[in-house]
Amino acid sequence: MTEHVSLAELSGVGIGLRHAHYADFLETIPPVDWVEVHSENYFGDGGYDLHVLEKVRRDLPVSLHGVGLGPGSLTPLDTVHAGKLRRLVDRIVPAIVSEHLSWNASTSGYINDLLPLPLTGEALDHLCNRVDALQHALARPILLENVSTYIRFKEDQYSEAAFLAELANRTGCGVLLDINNLYVNQRNHGEDAIRAMNELAPQVVCEIHLAGHSVTDFAVIDDHGSRVTPEVWALYKYAIRRFGQRPTLIEWDNDIPPLAVLLDEADKARACGVTTSNAGAAR
Repeated sequence: MTEHVSLAELSGVGIGLRHAHYADFLETIPPVDWVEVHSENYFGDGGYDLHVLEKVRRDLPVSLHGVGLGPGSLTPLDTVHAGKLRRLVDRIVPAIVSEHLSWNASTSGYINDLLPLPLTGEALDHLCNRVDALQHALARPILLENVSTYIRFKEDQYSEAAFLAELANRTGCGVLLDINNLYVNQRNHGEDAIRAMNELAPQVVCEIHLAGHSVTDFAVIDDHGSRVTPEVWALYKYAIRRFGQRPTLIEWDNDIPPLAVLLDEADKARACGVTTSNAGAAR
């Protein structure tokens, strides 16, 4: 096992480590700077998935991205889930651990989705307590990701970015900024993605996600099933100017293509960083 990689040491462009590409990674480590996995897929005590992750981890930093905890849920924090996550953290020693600004459980049961929170003071107080408890359980800070939504609540008192900024200020957590989600919400709700980025202090943004989406008659859907669009690349260039170079993930979870396609998207992200930095230097 390599030594712990801190947030400050994680850099460059990564891709999601998905089952479809296990053979590629076992044959030779592709030209990526790091990989991200969905934490819950590796909660077991053994098995092929964990074997692959541990082998890749010997060569590359890993980011653990949770999709099942639902930090904003009103039910008590799932200590069994948090305990499994802590065990995986201790085993893999990831550079980053992240979750979503969402909820997924009530007294009626569990919903396998990233459901949006009302952006109110009451919800903020509740989430601060939950994030504090989770960070204590993991003995490390986490990142919270902005989510794509298809509704907004009339009682909202904050924009999502302002809510995340205050959450980071009060708990010491960081922000995982999903640029595609900003664009989806801009299209679905008329929210200004640039304004949202301007509401976040540069130091709280510790990772960036880039992904594709689909356009339907109902809404723009964050489906992670296609290449990053020109509009999202343009927002990413602004994000680099606003926040500086940040670890950036090419996120692709549906209709997963050959590895070469993801590597091509990763090269585009690197090129954005280079051209944006050079433009800034020229000015």
